[in-house]
Amino acid sequence: MSEDQLILAGEKPADTDAAPQGRSLPTNLEAEAAFLGAVLIDNRVLEELPVELRPQHFYAPIHGRILDRILTLIDRQMVVTPVTLKPYFEGDEALSELGGTGYLAQLTADGQGLLAPRELAQQIYDLALLRELVGVGRNLVEEALDTSEEVEPMRQIEMAEKRLFDVAEGATSEKAGVAFRSASMEAIRLVEAAMNSGGGLSGKTTGLETIDSKTAGLHNSDLIILAGRPGMGKTSLATNIAFNCAEEYLRYQRDGGKHNYGAPVAFFSLEMSSDQLATRILAEQAEISSEALRSGKLRKEEFQQLSYAAQKLTELPLYIDDTPALTISGLRTRARRLKRRHDIGLIVVDYLQLLQGSGRANDNRVNEISEISRGLKTLAKELQVPVIALSQLSRAVEQREDKRPMLSDLRESGSIEQDADMVWFIYRGDYYHEALRPDMPTETSSEGDKEKYRVWEDRYLELRNKATLIVAKQRHGSTGNVPLLFQAEFTKFSSPNMKDYSDYGFE
Repeated sequence: MSEDQLILAGEKPADTDAAPQGRSLPTNLEAEAAFLGAVLIDNRVLEELPVELRPQHFYAPIHGRILDRILTLIDRQMVVTPVTLKPYFEGDEALSELGGTGYLAQLTADGQGLLAPRELAQQIYDLALLRELVGVGRNLVEEALDTSEEVEPMRQIEMAEKRLFDVAEGATSEKAGVAFRSASMEAIRLVEAAMNSGGGLSGKTTGLETIDSKTAGLHNSDLIILAGRPGMGKTSLATNIAFNCAEEYLRYQRDGGKHNYGAPVAFFSLEMSSDQLATRILAEQAEISSEALRSGKLRKEEFQQLSYAAQKLTELPLYIDDTPALTISGLRTRARRLKRRHDIGLIVVDYLQLLQGSGRANDNRVNEISEISRGLKTLAKELQVPVIALSQLSRAVEQREDKRPMLSDLRESGSIEQDADMVWFIYRGDYYHEALRPDMPTETSSEGDKEKYRVWEDRYLELRNKATLIVAKQRHGSTGNVPLLFQAEFTKFSSPNMKDYSDYGFE
């Protein structure tokens, strides 16, 4: 069947105009017909394909419609043959120009497709991607030549990279909606993962049992805002989670299992350099103070701990990008590259207020933060990964007697709360109690002053090394407080080992 026949049948492919003048788009209509014939002879062909072939991968629209109907009938547990297909195409005008429903039988006439159905499927898929590349290139040229609108070359480059990423992921220009059957099967898979984990974990692990228990893990397409005042340990918690998730991925690669609860991690550090961040992670894992690492004052056994931790970190799939003054569009571009090269499954951004917008916010910081938070949520959905974005809180916290953060404390924009699927606050009572320390009593101090110090010290010992993660918003679950332990000297968070949180004295 030639392209001329398709045009006569009123079936000129929509992307024909994307071909350069004097050239035809890459296609093989005979391969499409042979593959469909193989499927109609043996429906099991579709079960062993090297790629997920969809109707939009076919150049001839009539071929795409035939495959679409085949897939629908197979979903209904029906055997699909030219005879069972016939009722669905008797009124198809395009098919009538090609011989009517007899064309369906013609597809199975020689059975050549059964000789190499996998190779035919791969070729159809590859040619569809090449046609997409032609379309991306044509649009890129046209947009670059068009100077009638505002000239924004960096934005055009970003859009071109996004389109190329979509092609690399196998996305075609006609992205169909997800059928409820597919969505429900994915939901069942997540439930099964939670059951198999034994701890209700259906997303990627944080490595902290109490957080995983509260949230069921970090889920794809979720934007998690981790906020707190300076000194609360936001970066420490983020690096702990990043390390734990990457380490769990390594464990799965080594030992296997029913479900992978880890993933390679991309950490965008806008505040700290990569070597500072690496030093902090080394200190956390070797349980050596950062101060000792910086000064080099290490005992022999501490150096051995450090060497062991460094060796463990060499294979860790944790990728640090410390580019300063990064824009939200630049972050998306870099994240796409990391996704393509390393298949990252978690993104951490430290921190949101250091990102820059597109410059179109007219110097309005609130609008710029809104653009950034929307961009992070869009990135999470586009790459199908959880994104943890750290955020500063306003000084309103310091002006209240109760220092526990609230959603209204999120700095500069209510859109952060709106765009986030989860909002976490870090609160450490010992940090604020430390500021209330009375003068150390001496031998000449009054009994009242000594008692005052004893009361302060008892309370400090009760609060020391304890932290609370306040889940202030959770789109898919309940809010509440999550207890954590915090070793300040190592900047390391861990989960307390207890069954009843209320008996542990957390605030």
